[in-house]
Amino acid sequence: MFNVAKSVSNFVRPLAVLTCGLVLSASFALQAATFEEGKDYDIVKGITEAEQPVLREFFSYNCPHCFRQEPIVAATVKLLGKGVKFERTPVGAGRPAWELSQLAYYLAQKLKMTTQVHEAIFKQIHEKGEQFTTPDQVKAFFLAQGAQAKDIDAAMASVDAKFTLMNYNSQAELAGIKGVPSLLVNGRYMLKGTSRSPEELAELVKFLAAKK
Repeated sequence: MFNVAKSVSNFVRPLAVLTCGLVLSASFALQAATFEEGKDYDIVKGITEAEQPVLREFFSYNCPHCFRQEPIVAATVKLLGKGVKFERTPVGAGRPAWELSQLAYYLAQKLKMTTQVHEAIFKQIHEKGEQFTTPDQVKAFFLAQGAQAKDIDAAMASVDAKFTLMNYNSQAELAGIKGVPSLLVNGRYMLKGTSRSPEELAELVKFLAAKK
């Protein structure tokens, strides 16, 4: 587990305690229709989702467990298909490097480059050992990926950027995120910490997505 110290955020009060650890950690076999509140998921105050059903991943590019979990999440999303919308919320937790990774995710979305750069950001941090430490490094990364300087500058300086970063932090706080990666269904059902295959995860997500 990776403990994140409490610190002051520029936009909202940061999460009091955040752990970067495998939310999916103990392995066992699940059978359909055996999902139980308190065992497989918790009901949380959560967030209001504009569209449902939706699976939302709270993650950080800086979290090694998120990096390792990414292929499982991607496979789960593929199994869910178009029946369940997939969204991500990058978590900052008041840590400068994590907040710069939030900015990187915002830029990827804004510049419509997420598919191209998502894996590359993870690999830069965890395989090359190069975290973002300044906004200029974030800009340099996107320039190397083929983005135009004027588009990057405009996006970084926009009111939308400030609003979106605030929204990321608000979503994490309202959902009560204590660790990443965390998976939330329909803004209300938080998956509990047991290791599952993509097939098992997809079944659990479908079960929760159908709940009222």
